[in-house]
Amino acid sequence: MTAKKNKTSFFCTSCGYQSAKWLGKCPGCNEWDCMQEALPDTSSADGYETPQMIAAITELGKTAQPVPLNAINESEQPRQSTKISEFDRVLGGGVVSGSVVLVGGDPGIGKSTLLLQVLDQLSTPQQTTLYVSGEESPGQIKMRSRRMGINNEHLYFLAASGIEEIIKHFRKLKPKALVIDSIQTCHSPEIKSPPGSTSQIRQTAAHLVKIAKLTDTPIFIIGHVTKDGAIAGPKLLEHMVDTVLYFESDTQYPFRILRAVKNRFGSTNEIGVFEMTGSGLVGVDSPSSIFLSERPQNLAGSLVSATIEGSRPILTEIQALVSTAVSGGIPRRTTLGIDRNRATLMIAIIEKRLRLNFSNKDIFLNIVGGLKVVEPAIDLALIAAILSSHLDQVIPTTTLVIGEVGLTGEVRRVNMLEQRLSEALKFGFKKIIVPQGNLSSETTNKSSLKEISTLQELASKLFS
Repeated sequence: MTAKKNKTSFFCTSCGYQSAKWLGKCPGCNEWDCMQEALPDTSSADGYETPQMIAAITELGKTAQPVPLNAINESEQPRQSTKISEFDRVLGGGVVSGSVVLVGGDPGIGKSTLLLQVLDQLSTPQQTTLYVSGEESPGQIKMRSRRMGINNEHLYFLAASGIEEIIKHFRKLKPKALVIDSIQTCHSPEIKSPPGSTSQIRQTAAHLVKIAKLTDTPIFIIGHVTKDGAIAGPKLLEHMVDTVLYFESDTQYPFRILRAVKNRFGSTNEIGVFEMTGSGLVGVDSPSSIFLSERPQNLAGSLVSATIEGSRPILTEIQALVSTAVSGGIPRRTTLGIDRNRATLMIAIIEKRLRLNFSNKDIFLNIVGGLKVVEPAIDLALIAAILSSHLDQVIPTTTLVIGEVGLTGEVRRVNMLEQRLSEALKFGFKKIIVPQGNLSSETTNKSSLKEISTLQELASKLFS
């Protein structure tokens, strides 16, 4: 009987796509030259845990036992504040014991910086914390911590990538919080594939989740992202953890937007706004003031709208530029911070309902400050900004526009209007255009509000 050959496979280091043969371009993420050879996993069948690993993890805490449903304590999971208000807001009020939080974002956007600050706040004489890095040396971490003003004797650092070594030091130190930087550098001895492969990420993440649940230790995992902004590796990783946080902004902006896209212990609509400084990330208590601080005066194409992010309203500037397209070329539709399909839809509605022709016009739309807005409440503001630029008419700086627009040109109601109006009046807006019938009987300062029901009414209210 002939011996069975070990077949090799290839995986994408960016997205985890697997193939039986080498490919120059990954079909999963369209990256070039990212396929790496991986030997089959032979140390344990189908990648299951070895008895030694099971014993090492089980010793960390008590094994769960069946409990009657009516005997389970109904109180919420205890939370611990990190004293970083914007981070606590995104988490839903603080760190939950035994939770696993995945943090993703572009390189250099502040993932490691933020979690180093979080551990600094959680480290006390009564509870130590551990920062594990497979990418940086102790000297590099020390240089960063000195720049950030962190010198905490209860915050420990470990340069390691093997899950066995991490568990060994975890058992010895018994930290109250753990950071893994990053999951793509970790590897488990049960898997023969190199770090970063699909099987390695899945297996090491499974070990970390077990550690968190057995010991009630919150674990923060940093994940690399692909050029499309998705967590590199298998999508399964996002289903294994409790919370997934993404940094949205570009590194070219001084402000960072942290958004929860999954949260088992809180809302997925909350965002945290941070400013990158020389001493680390600083939370911004009033994002509206930041996004409006550099707004130009008396220029066409600039307008302010109010969007809801989680439980708080944020005033944001919307800019539009309408210019003549190159003769014979296809008109461009470029958006930053706005869904391109939504913007194209608004342009089509203008052409149909207001009888304007943009077939020879390039249109550029931008949300100032790096914020990404997906809610339809800014539809009317998008249209107003396009009209202002196209007609070259200045919208008064004290005007704010709120409303969703339907395909027939009707202006639809938006939710949480009272909170939006309160924020707008706080910043001195004297004329606010809102959908007809959206106001409640308890609304105050109605003299500054202008109600419209169709797009045809917009121009007369906008430029006056």
